[in-house]
Amino acid sequence: MAILIQLTQTRALSFFVLPKQLLSSFRRHRVIRRSMASDQTAADTIQFDFLVIGGGSGGLAGARRAAELGATTAVIESHKLGGTCVNVGCVPKKVMWNAAVHAEYLHDHSDYGFEVDNIRFSWETLKAKRDIYVSHLNHIYRNNLDKAKIQTILGHARFTSGPQPTVEVNGKKYTAPHILIATGGQPTVLSENEVPGANLGITSDGFFELESLPKRSVIVGAGYIAVEMAGILSTLGSKTSLIIRQTGVLRNFDSFVSANCTKELQNSGVDLWRNSHVKSVSKTDKGLLVTLATKDPEKKNEEEKISTIEEVDCLLWAIGRQPNTSGLNIGEMGVTTDDRGHIVVDEFQNTSRQGIYAVGDVCGKALLTPVAIAAGRKLAHRLFEGKKDSKLDYSSIPTVVFSHPPIGTVGLTEEEAIKSRGKENVKIYKTSFTPMYHAITTRKSLCIMKLVCVGKEETVVGLHMQGLGCDEMLQGFAVAIKMGATKSHFDKTIAIHPTSSEEFVTMR
Repeated sequence: MAILIQLTQTRALSFFVLPKQLLSSFRRHRVIRRSMASDQTAADTIQFDFLVIGGGSGGLAGARRAAELGATTAVIESHKLGGTCVNVGCVPKKVMWNAAVHAEYLHDHSDYGFEVDNIRFSWETLKAKRDIYVSHLNHIYRNNLDKAKIQTILGHARFTSGPQPTVEVNGKKYTAPHILIATGGQPTVLSENEVPGANLGITSDGFFELESLPKRSVIVGAGYIAVEMAGILSTLGSKTSLIIRQTGVLRNFDSFVSANCTKELQNSGVDLWRNSHVKSVSKTDKGLLVTLATKDPEKKNEEEKISTIEEVDCLLWAIGRQPNTSGLNIGEMGVTTDDRGHIVVDEFQNTSRQGIYAVGDVCGKALLTPVAIAAGRKLAHRLFEGKKDSKLDYSSIPTVVFSHPPIGTVGLTEEEAIKSRGKENVKIYKTSFTPMYHAITTRKSLCIMKLVCVGKEETVVGLHMQGLGCDEMLQGFAVAIKMGATKSHFDKTIAIHPTSSEEFVTMR
């Protein structure tokens, strides 16, 4: 067993100069420090105050905050630190989107008086620089853990049977009174039984391994990952088809945004296959042959129309994500999951087993990096600072889709507001216009905006937009909505001219 050492005053601390809050926290948390002796045997159980399974955004945030509050902490990670966001998500995706934006602007150079000839794009150069940047972030995360004196344990964690929750990694056992599961998610993959030849495709993870720009791409899916991948590949020069089961993309978003994004994809050159699904995939000498079935849902008696897309060198499945719980053996702990395998938690991130918590994508709610980070930190404050009411407010979470042009949205959609508040209590303000940037360009792209207001005070409960700059525009408006801004507050705010954002404070 690890030697238990009661925390004592090891330094000449001048308590009289410490802020009251810090002094109170220190006295409240005279945590037991455990030494990790180098001669531990495989049978020993090493103890911490806080054990985090998963070195992604949520897990790292919770671990670092817990360590700041005086808890002995360890993070278990089987892959690279940073999780999906840093390695195969937000960060490398944004680099690729930035490159695609450069490609868009190249089309406008002549309209703005620039003569630019012989421009070449090198996917290889971009990938090399992107991968170096991601690797740099991995090192930063590791250094931050070391500085915080958080132990990093590399390997796969698996819960063992026993009265106290314990995990085993590479033959060693670790335990803590508080264990956080923050293992995130992974792309959903179709089986060969569902679609013959499905394994010939890749997922969003595989997208970041592509060594060169595909000449012919097929993306399957209608969610934000499918939209972003299709936009990036198409804009950078790959002939791209997007296969969707219904008539539009982003169906969980406000209908105004969904319809506009679908239209923008087509206007940008993406070949959109509505009401279609992949029946099979096969390999030929010239690439993949993707067989599609299309059926108009309004013509129930009509047979499916079979079509093919030939010479495909990148088939990308973007059909959803699933929780990363395989091998954790959480069933042994009595941790409840839903029908899709997500860990069920309450408003305080508690699972059904006392002492085990979960945050982030593994819970299946608001799959966003900042949400996982905020939830992890709130949990640490509750467990190690005595803030019993510390929890994340999941309402009015802003999010951006890096489509072309980008989408910004926060709060309730029009449909959600009508369902929860009643149609008679909902008032909608919306507009669409051509941004000034496109006033003199041959290439055109709309900007659309909508405010969803409720009640006599017309409290703004939803804001939705797509257009140039909407990604950077959203954050400030999200603060206002979180504070309970009304339409009159928007109206009283002086417009910034000439910008697209001024339309939000001049709507009638």
